[in-house]
Amino acid sequence: MKESPAEGRLERQRARQRAIAADVMAEGSVRIEALVEKHGISLMTAHRDLDALVARGIVRKTRGVVTALPSSLVEASDLFRRGRQQAEKAALARAAGAWIEPGHSVILDDSTTTLSLVPLLGDKAPVTVITNFLPVIEDLTGEPDVTLISLGGRFHPWSNSFMGRMTVAAIREVRADIVIMSTSAITDDICFHQTEETVDTKRAMFDSAATRLLIVDHTKFGRRALHALAPLADFDQVIVDWRTPAEHVERLRHKGIDVTVAPAVRAR
Repeated sequence: MKESPAEGRLERQRARQRAIAADVMAEGSVRIEALVEKHGISLMTAHRDLDALVARGIVRKTRGVVTALPSSLVEASDLFRRGRQQAEKAALARAAGAWIEPGHSVILDDSTTTLSLVPLLGDKAPVTVITNFLPVIEDLTGEPDVTLISLGGRFHPWSNSFMGRMTVAAIREVRADIVIMSTSAITDDICFHQTEETVDTKRAMFDSAATRLLIVDHTKFGRRALHALAPLADFDQVIVDWRTPAEHVERLRHKGIDVTVAPAVRAR
């Protein structure tokens, strides 16, 4: 499907905001004039982009200076997550895609790892996709042979997704063939997330699917977050990338967890 001019502008805006966020997080604080000069944009455009980052809880803007927020929500933000481990996410998406068959109904959570699956779904059509993640909704809108079910509820700008009581209620009304999700952290071989809303929403997705897949890159092992979702042993399949240390893979298999190691995807 050919990209429209409006879609092209939106994607350039998102890419620029990701780059600005990366600059601020790398430096801690940056003068707005420096961002204007580095990215070749007007002061008005810089303020619009920064206002969007402020609304998503990533930065603070005061007196010509923008500062990264020392918040757990920064790492939870989809804007932060999209630019990280891209090769690993492509490999995980390819491996997870092998589980999807034409006619399947698939729940995709609000992870940027599952977002990497979207370009592969055309080869699996017809499929039904159920999601609370706005970027997935936007990418699949108008896609032929994909039935899209958007889960509404309260919109959370920092994660670019719908979560909460209304979202959970909507999930409980469906029964899908498969759910594919990721996690923020794995501690003691248990999935953890930063917010209760995230856990409640993902738990409802987990309970509404016949087959449960977890796809995680190697950086999630040993990370910490506050709220537990589920042990890895509760998933039908855990897919990790090729950079995952062997001791993690061997330990999980010793526990009887079905683990697939996704090989690197060759660049075309």
